[in-house]
Amino acid sequence: MSTLVKEQQEIDVIVKDILADFDGRKNIDAVDIFNKPDKREVQELVKNLFKIVYPGYFRDKSFKIYNPSNSYAVIIEDTFYHMNKQVFLALDFCKKRGTMTEDDRRKESYRICKAFFGRIPKIREYIESDLLAAYDGDPAAGCFEEIILAYPGLIASTVYRIAHELYVEQVPVLPRMMTELAHSKTGIDIHPGATIDKNFFIDHGTGIVIGETAIIGKNVKIYQGVTIGALSTRGGQKLSGKKRHPTICDNVTIYAGASILGGNTIIGENAVIGGNAFITSSINPNTIVSMKNLEMEYRTSDNTIATEELHQSEEWYYII
Repeated sequence: MSTLVKEQQEIDVIVKDILADFDGRKNIDAVDIFNKPDKREVQELVKNLFKIVYPGYFRDKSFKIYNPSNSYAVIIEDTFYHMNKQVFLALDFCKKRGTMTEDDRRKESYRICKAFFGRIPKIREYIESDLLAAYDGDPAAGCFEEIILAYPGLIASTVYRIAHELYVEQVPVLPRMMTELAHSKTGIDIHPGATIDKNFFIDHGTGIVIGETAIIGKNVKIYQGVTIGALSTRGGQKLSGKKRHPTICDNVTIYAGASILGGNTIIGENAVIGGNAFITSSINPNTIVSMKNLEMEYRTSDNTIATEELHQSEEWYYII
């Protein structure tokens, strides 16, 4: 027997053994690939929703349009169709709904999409407020167009606001797929279950994490590296549905690297949280929290160690 024939036989055995392992007994088995939400379609869905939310900014400019209204009508109807398809597939995985017949899922997916598209004016109202907050809050912002086309914070908050409406309708899988697209693009991780009011501004943004049960009020400004997270997740699924993340009240500013943790933690109105603060209990309204008397260590080539306690101005602690 030649070496080539022997290797082919060995490969055939390997393939057979792997295929036999696809027996459906593992949670990672999903041989019926056409009955799952599709990442590429979800990505295209988000792309088309941006065309609806920001008409004129994200349209396909490869062809001329004499009647924009007709073009937008086509985009809206096409996006409705594809969202209906993905919601229909996603409803098959909702543990809270129990077993649904195919007809039930079809009716429910249409109802959800109808409700979602009916709320698009509200979604756009909130996104407009986020845009204004970004322009008012960032002296580096040259114009609204710059923010819409280039600011990762607005991209992340836009996808969040879209996904949140589907989360409210208890659509499984799909909202999280949407926010993870934004996470992978911007480095900003906002769970679609979080509740975020108007005039929300993320400045810079990389490394921000906002958990599922977080509640954020109006006019809140957050810088890069901030975590609004759970104090512990050791309870696993037993904690599902319980408030695990903080409440941030109106007009709060949270500077870079701060961590605010715990479902019982409330940051009062008008509070300012300085850079690198670590907070696990509530903060009263109108309070400034800052980390002071930091210490730097210098180690030279001859292993001599020197330390310096930093006494900087108060503004230094609000890292941007």
